[in-house]
Amino acid sequence: MGSRARRLPLVLRNRSFGRVWAGQLLTQAASRMFQVGAVWWLVGFAGGRHRGLDSGLFLMVSTLPAVALAPVIARVVARHAHRTVLAGAAAVAGAAATAAAVLAQAGALPMAAIYAVGLALAACQALFDPCLTTSVPELVEDADIEAATGFELSTQSVAGLGGGLLGPLAVDTGGLPGVVAACAVAYLFAALLVLSARFPHATTRAHGPASGTAPAARSLRQVLAGLPFIRRVLVCFAAANVFTTAVYVVMPLYTRGVLHSTGSTVASLEAALGAGTLVGSFTGARVPGRPVAVGSVCLTVMAGALAMPGLVAGHAVAFGALCVVGWCVGVIGVRFVALFQRLVPADDKPEFFAVMQALLGATFPVASLVFGALGDHLTARTLCLVQGAGLVPVALALWWLGGRADADGSQASAAQPLARAGETS
Repeated sequence: MGSRARRLPLVLRNRSFGRVWAGQLLTQAASRMFQVGAVWWLVGFAGGRHRGLDSGLFLMVSTLPAVALAPVIARVVARHAHRTVLAGAAAVAGAAATAAAVLAQAGALPMAAIYAVGLALAACQALFDPCLTTSVPELVEDADIEAATGFELSTQSVAGLGGGLLGPLAVDTGGLPGVVAACAVAYLFAALLVLSARFPHATTRAHGPASGTAPAARSLRQVLAGLPFIRRVLVCFAAANVFTTAVYVVMPLYTRGVLHSTGSTVASLEAALGAGTLVGSFTGARVPGRPVAVGSVCLTVMAGALAMPGLVAGHAVAFGALCVVGWCVGVIGVRFVALFQRLVPADDKPEFFAVMQALLGATFPVASLVFGALGDHLTARTLCLVQGAGLVPVALALWWLGGRADADGSQASAAQPLARAGETS
């Protein structure tokens, strides 16, 4: 019986992890549905002469909390019970979405209200995601960390697939009020799921009375200073994010300006990206090679895929290119996050995952604003070429980093845990 149970997927044999994973799925799907739906509404319905800038500003606002609140998020995650933090973040997001839904039913939401709702939901998600990543060892056995990481990373893919598909379609049929109401239901149900879960491996945390001997938490700067190899890798991926995350601005502009299509096309492109990322999340551990080598090759492939719709216009070309881009994103994510779970000391994980999200997200507001503004002056096909060209030097820098790490031996210890992860997944 134990052997048969072991063969079941982790979300079925560990019910608490399954409930928390389902809560993550609901929150990320709701967040993505609102973001994609709002961007398509701005580009396809409410936008005027500055559609690109308006949508870029909205995405910028939606990513600021993860960057601006990183120190606060790290302290909250480190000092409070993770179940309380997760359920509280989902509940607050549900309350904000509920209030917006009520206002939307009474009349059209003003532009400022849409930006405010996006900011509130993004702030809650910025707290939820790193807290869940930190909570993985509290929910599962050590042997299940890789499987749990795969499920956790795949959630963003599934959420992107579902939310990205439903958001534009919902806007085409019922406008923003229905989208906001669906988000409210998803967030509130997620809060109930997390509250019903147990965290059996949770340790005594700094907020409890028995924590008098707990070590003082290190600052974000101190955490990264002690992880030079990981710090350089994060800087490379932050630079890559300038060009990869711009796809969320470029896709609606490409749909409207090149394909001359509707929200269903935006939904299909979002689905292609999400499906590719989902496959990459579950197959990434089986891709041979050291993490840095795999990452640099994936960035090179992504550069070609992002540039392809600019060279050859067409729905099928864009769909296939985004599938490839998503697969590369999934592979990179599962390889490096599983590595970080094992290399980062347990006491530093709350700070590390908060700063990781902040560092990787810091470029997203810039990318949204810059590519949104460029979208008012350059064609969408040109923007695709800019994305692809921008990734090439980043891929070369990451490859150089791998060679340097090999020379001083700092990568050898990093490659071995990941190799074992690939063998056991």
